[in-house]
Amino acid sequence: MINNFFKPTEPYNTFKISVSEIHTLHVEESGNIKGKPVIFLHGGPGGGTEPIYRQFFDPKLWRIIVFDQRGCGKSTPSSELRENTTWDLVEDIEKIRKHLNIDRWTIFGGSWGSTLSLSYAIKYPERCNELILRGIFLLRNKELNWFYQEGASNIFPDAWSYYLAPIKKEKRHNMMAAYYEILTGDDIDKRYAAAKAWSIWEASTSKLIPSKKSLHHFDKDEVADIFARIECHYFVNKGFFEYDGWILDQIDLIRHIPCVIIQGRYDVVCPMKTAWDLHLKWPEADFHVIPDSGHSMLEEGIRSKLIEYTNRYALL
Repeated sequence: MINNFFKPTEPYNTFKISVSEIHTLHVEESGNIKGKPVIFLHGGPGGGTEPIYRQFFDPKLWRIIVFDQRGCGKSTPSSELRENTTWDLVEDIEKIRKHLNIDRWTIFGGSWGSTLSLSYAIKYPERCNELILRGIFLLRNKELNWFYQEGASNIFPDAWSYYLAPIKKEKRHNMMAAYYEILTGDDIDKRYAAAKAWSIWEASTSKLIPSKKSLHHFDKDEVADIFARIECHYFVNKGFFEYDGWILDQIDLIRHIPCVIIQGRYDVVCPMKTAWDLHLKWPEADFHVIPDSGHSMLEEGIRSKLIEYTNRYALL
């Protein structure tokens, strides 16, 4: 059985919440105000939210909370890197929970959203009903090197050539550092060109069958700039984790929480080895490999399995 998207719904509550002297977040609630609370953690970092994200949840059963993380989407200031770390975002999630007077909620996140979901659950396990995780990303060095230095480049050499273009040959031994120098520099034209190259590289590799529809709005300077700057900021800083592989060492703190891990077999952005490592560390969690999918949550197999679990967990 293929589970299709629920019909589009509009937010019944939209608000801003100040989370620091610098940052203000854009938050939306939709669905059933008396339903089971779920928070959707978008990817990137820097990806922002899209209306279609609400369609993974039955609006009759779920109270759906989505928000734009620091510096992206409708949150302000745009593309801001100061006071923008994993642990700032974890505390932002907690501030939203308290603001909405929610005691416990379900955490839903894919790609970077899975990293943030796990980080929040480790810090606040008592606030989590269930975890729905997709396209697992643990922000380890080998994962970053695979996608931004060498690895995925061997599968998509044509797309990789455009990713290489903004970087001088003598700096290509450390692509993330070279990009970060440009993305935080003063030359706005070079910054926008680099931002587009960085962002389109990821979008070009996100589906099993690539299409121009995968490119989001990365042809727009500002959208690409937000995404690339914030992603690169997090990645050159190793996710602001204490050490490489930190998340896997904390699984005992969340082992009791019901969880599903959903992974596309041909995910090039976040290869299955990472999901497999999490599965081995956390065998109690449900684990599903989608045989005909890549990275995108919009691919049929991944979408269907995610909705299967939002339906299942809505009734727990």
